[in-house]
Amino acid sequence: MKTTLATLLMLIGALGAAAADSGNSSCITCHALLEEPKLVNPAKLFDSDIHHQAGLTCADCHGGDPNDESMSAMSRTKGFRGVPKKARIPDFCARCHSDIAYMHRFNPKMRADQLSQYLTSVHGKRLKQGDTKVAACVDCHGIHNILAVSDTRAPVYPANVASTCAHCHADAAYMKDYQIPTDQVAQYQKSVHAQMLAQGDVSAPTCTTCHGNHGATPPGVSSVANVCGTCHVVFAQLFEKSPHQAAFARMGLPGCVQCHSNHEIVKPSDEWVGVGANSVCSTCHASGDPGYRSAQAMAQDLARLNLAIVRADTNLDTAERKGMEVSSAKVELTNAHEARVKARVNVHTFRDEEVRKITDQGLEIATRSDQAGVAAIEELNFRRKGLGISLITILVAIAGLYLKIRQIESRQKG
Repeated sequence: MKTTLATLLMLIGALGAAAADSGNSSCITCHALLEEPKLVNPAKLFDSDIHHQAGLTCADCHGGDPNDESMSAMSRTKGFRGVPKKARIPDFCARCHSDIAYMHRFNPKMRADQLSQYLTSVHGKRLKQGDTKVAACVDCHGIHNILAVSDTRAPVYPANVASTCAHCHADAAYMKDYQIPTDQVAQYQKSVHAQMLAQGDVSAPTCTTCHGNHGATPPGVSSVANVCGTCHVVFAQLFEKSPHQAAFARMGLPGCVQCHSNHEIVKPSDEWVGVGANSVCSTCHASGDPGYRSAQAMAQDLARLNLAIVRADTNLDTAERKGMEVSSAKVELTNAHEARVKARVNVHTFRDEEVRKITDQGLEIATRSDQAGVAAIEELNFRRKGLGISLITILVAIAGLYLKIRQIESRQKG
């Protein structure tokens, strides 16, 4: 009897302590003392949840009376809603997140259109049709440990988005009923976008950048260039005026994807232009056709500019290492580097004459810089020759003076 009483007193004490720690919430008090993981974990996780930090309690989502320590706290008469079914989750979250006046109490910049966007997405449409395998709010954001998007630990933080999408989209068994590829994330991880994101550039594209987040919908063939153009504005403008734009539109081909792919977008190189083994142009254009000749001309112009820049860089670096002043020439050479970048961008016009205008400008600059480097090296060599001759002259003079002194001394002794 004494043991039972002691245990009861300890339990009451623990409940009291838990209630004090949780702001007198009977939900946290009870669930923190349970043993079944699915019942105790919400109480443990909720402490770091952004909703908890904003002052919300369990009852704000699940209803019930958090001040009632009896089981009647979870009665329907006290508004207890329990765990919502998967199909009801978007509406469940939208009770707050679609109320702009309520949400702006926490952040005046916060959006309140997530539900309306979600209903337009592939996920939202399929959920309405009864497919509960598709992603809803909690699948991406979490449940009781929801973190701010800006939190690096959040599954929707830019650097983590691909991994979050991969939970479903890289699972072949889970996705088999949808008949869509499951290698998108693996391809994306090889891309230049993923590499930039891994280096800390959170502005680099990830899944949601192209597909959307709440309104997730794959871009159609006709809109791919527009999606890419939201970041690569100049490239998109040049492509719109190119002969490829109309040709691809007639054939129903997505413009950018034809050369750059969609998920495995690797860093392009000059070898893509032209007719070599790594050429992209030659995958469509046959030898002799206008496109083939234009690609060949662009490749040759880029190669000439590359060679001129490398030669100028080498001579200027050599002169600088040997102590010659070539800083102004090196500054001017940066304009040739910029011209090379512009020429590569203008490849998207797919007109060799447009590319040549810029490569010619770069060649002129690189040639002047190269000449300055060569002149500096020649001046150094001239100075060295002059110094050598001067040293020889001085040594001859010293030797002659020495001999003359010896001659004078000999006469004096005689």
